[in-house]
Amino acid sequence: MKKNVLAVLLGFLFLSSCIIYVPYEGGEGTPPPRAPREERTYERDYEDYPSDMDYNDFYEYLSPYGVWVHNAPYGYVWIPRQVGHQWRPYTYGRWVWTNYGWTWVSYHEWGWVPFHYGRWGWDNRLGWFWVPGSIWAPAWVSWRWSNLYIGWSPLPPDVEFIAGVGIGSLPYDFPDYYWTFIEGRYFQYDYLDRYVLPYERNRTIVRMTIHKANLSVRNRQLINQGIDVEQVSRLTRSEVSRYEVEEGQRPGQSRISGNAVQIFRPAVKKNEVAKPKVFMEKDEAEEKVPEIRADDLEKRLSPAEREQRLKGDQEKEMRLLEQSQQREEVDLRKKTDDEQKLAGSSAEREKIRKESEIKASELKKEHAEEKAKITERHQEEEKVVQSRIKKKEKED
Repeated sequence: MKKNVLAVLLGFLFLSSCIIYVPYEGGEGTPPPRAPREERTYERDYEDYPSDMDYNDFYEYLSPYGVWVHNAPYGYVWIPRQVGHQWRPYTYGRWVWTNYGWTWVSYHEWGWVPFHYGRWGWDNRLGWFWVPGSIWAPAWVSWRWSNLYIGWSPLPPDVEFIAGVGIGSLPYDFPDYYWTFIEGRYFQYDYLDRYVLPYERNRTIVRMTIHKANLSVRNRQLINQGIDVEQVSRLTRSEVSRYEVEEGQRPGQSRISGNAVQIFRPAVKKNEVAKPKVFMEKDEAEEKVPEIRADDLEKRLSPAEREQRLKGDQEKEMRLLEQSQQREEVDLRKKTDDEQKLAGSSAEREKIRKESEIKASELKKEHAEEKAKITERHQEEEKVVQSRIKKKEKED
C-alpha cells in the first residue's frame, strides 16, 4: 500500500467507549499456545497471488490503535486499545449475508484488517490478541446455534484451514469463553455488542447448541456458509437480505450502501523478516498492557463517569442474563406441553412431566450458578475501578 496513503490514515485514532478491563481466567485445561503447521495451511496455496501489501503495512497501520507484542510461538501479535468493557472479537458491528456467505461488517475504523485476515487468540494476562494472516475471508469464525441462540467463535491461530477440505481436525474443543452468544432474534440487528450475553452463560448455552464450522472454498475464495439462512429467517422472523461485497477504495470502516458491502481487502503477502517499529516482549506486556488500558480510560472519563459507565454496563449484562434465562424456562415448558399433547397415554404424559421437572430443576441450578458468577465478577470490577480512582487521587 502506498506510504502516503498510510501516512494520512495513521493520523486518525479510533475512539470508542470503554471501562476498566478485568481479564477473566480461562477454564482448566486451556490449551497451550501452538503455531499452525505451515506446510498444510491455506496460505501456502496462495503465495503466487499478486500483493498490494505485506505484514509491514499491517504493523504500521494498526500501531496507533493498539499494542504489538512479541508472543511466541505466534510471532508479533496485536492487542487493540480503547475497545470497551468485556470486549470480544466480532462484536462491534453486524453480520450480513453476501456472495461470500456470512460476512462481518465491523464498525471499528481498523476492522478491515483483524476480522478478515489472520486469527484471534486468548491469553489470561493479555486478553484477546490478533495473529496476522495473509488470506482474506468474510469472517474467520465457527458457529453454534439452537432454536433460541446463535453464537460464533474466532478460529484460534492453531486451527487449520486446508484448501479443498475446510477446517482440519480440531486440536482441542473450543473453550467456552471463546464463544459469543446472542438471542437468535437479534442476529440481524446493528451493533450486536449491545446484545451479547455475558460469558457466564456460555457453558450452559454451549450444551444447548450444535457446532458447525462451515467454511469452504469456491474459485479460490473462502466462503463462510455458517448458519443456514432459513434458520436465521425463522429465528429473526424476517427475511435475510443478500448483499454483494464490493472492493473498498481505501482502508477504513466497512460500509453498507444499498445492497452492497464495501470492504477494503487488498491482496497481502507474508513477510517473515518484517517486524513492528515498536513492540513489547510478552513479559513486559503482561505488566504494561493493563496499565495502558486503565490510562486510556482515565484520560477520557472522570471518576464519576467511570463509575457510571461501569454501573450501566453491569446492569445491561444482568438484564440480558436474566432475560435469556427466563426464555429458556419458558421454552422448556412449551416443549413439555407439546410432548404431552402428542403422548398416547396418561402414563406417557406422566413420564414426560417428571422428566421435565428434573430438567427444570437442573436448569434453575445452572442459572443460579451463572448469576453468582457474574455477581462475583461485577464486585471484582468495582474493586478495580475504585482502586484506580484512589490511586489517581493520591497521585494528584
